[in-house]
Amino acid sequence: MAVARGDEPADLVVKGGRLLSVFTREWLEADLAVADGHVVAVGPGYQGRETLDASNCWVAPGLIDAHMHIESSKLMVDEFARAVLAQGTTAVVADPHELANVLGVAGVHWLLAATAELPLEVFVMASSCVPASPFESPREPLTLDQMAELLGRDRVLGVAEMMNFPGVIAGEGGELAKVALAAHIDGHAPGLRGRDLNAYLAAGIGTDHEATTYEEALEKRRLGMGVLLREASGARNLVDLLPLVKLHGPDHCCFCTDDREPNFIVEEGHINQMVRVAVAEGVRPEDALTMGSYNAAVQHGIARLGALAPGYQADLLILDDLVDFRPRLVLKRGRPVGAIPPVPVPAWVRSSMNAAPVTAASFRITGSGRLVRVIRVIPNQLLTGEEQVEPATHGEELVADPARDLVKIAVVERHHASGRVGKGFATAVGLKRGAFASTVAHDAHNIIVLGVDDADMALCANRLGEIGGGIVIASGGSIRAELPLPIAGLMSDLPLAEVHRRLTAMERMLLDMGVTLPSPFMAVSFLALSVIPDLKLTDQGLVDVPNFRLVPLEVG
Repeated sequence: MAVARGDEPADLVVKGGRLLSVFTREWLEADLAVADGHVVAVGPGYQGRETLDASNCWVAPGLIDAHMHIESSKLMVDEFARAVLAQGTTAVVADPHELANVLGVAGVHWLLAATAELPLEVFVMASSCVPASPFESPREPLTLDQMAELLGRDRVLGVAEMMNFPGVIAGEGGELAKVALAAHIDGHAPGLRGRDLNAYLAAGIGTDHEATTYEEALEKRRLGMGVLLREASGARNLVDLLPLVKLHGPDHCCFCTDDREPNFIVEEGHINQMVRVAVAEGVRPEDALTMGSYNAAVQHGIARLGALAPGYQADLLILDDLVDFRPRLVLKRGRPVGAIPPVPVPAWVRSSMNAAPVTAASFRITGSGRLVRVIRVIPNQLLTGEEQVEPATHGEELVADPARDLVKIAVVERHHASGRVGKGFATAVGLKRGAFASTVAHDAHNIIVLGVDDADMALCANRLGEIGGGIVIASGGSIRAELPLPIAGLMSDLPLAEVHRRLTAMERMLLDMGVTLPSPFMAVSFLALSVIPDLKLTDQGLVDVPNFRLVPLEVG
């Protein structure tokens, strides 16, 4: 207060810049005074022990990712912080259900400890769906008592995305008990409309990040949902949803990356990429920056974050223009972000693979030759279609048919060495030879394998066990490329640049093998998620998501 009154000098004064007021969405020509890591004054004539000249620059609040999974970056938490802080993201709201599926509740407690000293502020939501549905097989379920324990910890804001929306809508006691744990509950309701949407909201759900069309997002916003506009590696929904902002303003809207891979961060950015695209599509810069900062803080009830005003934490960006949105300088709590020391990883976090060995015979499919259900992959979407196709046969075997873009897909249970393998077919992948596999397979993160050769599929799956999880490509009976992800089978301990280099090279290799999918590893990782329509595959078999049931491969 003494600094605000002008009686004492500030620790830092930012002078000469134009400051964004998120409350009126206008630019102010004023000094910004910082003391003890907080903004204490906005106005003319302040003096400080240090001065930062922001002449001809724009000063905006640090950006906040309203919903994301750190694990999807494939980076260890310290490397993730280095990557996104450079892009202007100073806080994230993370759902750690990837770690929870693989390591149990201990994985979430480890994440909270591992992120406690980072300059990137990591808020956490208590994962609500471990497993995401009864059709998935994680290491162990997250119980109500464990969720309640998490909700008592610092930086845990509420209940994470309620993915079992059919269970919530049906009033299942177990799902409603989760909703009753907290006042703030994130939603996950792809395609939900009408009476079912009303029922979902009546249960107490507050947000949704799964809308893919303007009409769906508008209906959800009209009914009071906070709409988290998503731009993920496998779900580029931002441009389709921007009419919601252009026609109805930015209120109740914020930005989230959900699942974004390293190449996306390196080549395009993080939340600043969403601001850039929104502005290029006709959204006012003031509105886009407010959605990328203050609106996210308000949506999650995070006090004193997301604005440049007295009493707010001094997280801010110095921008050269309102076009590119790559910050010249990022300040966290009023100081430039410095070097981030490495965060140690305990051995038990690195020991997550427990899959039974497989052979080519493990992927053999037999049948009568009748029509089979096939997963149709949709580029840049998490949604899939279902086709009914006459399979290729070899005697009693149903086999892949690259000429018709019909590939085998399998999910191998990897937490309890059960030997359980779910098998099926997929199309719109393009693979012509070999196989590829990953332990990043939402949400239970068992091994997912796609291939046109059973022996190569087995080679991929077994190699993943040897390297502690990751991504592997095989062809002609040998391993062609791999990216180990030894931290829970989800994250690398390599620097961002090296992970980006390897992933990019592996994507080029898949392109040479015929794969037509953009972001193929991310796209394939969601083919096992049993709560996003229409047809998915888990280790238990094919899941008809709209009807929430397991279905046989053959029709009829």
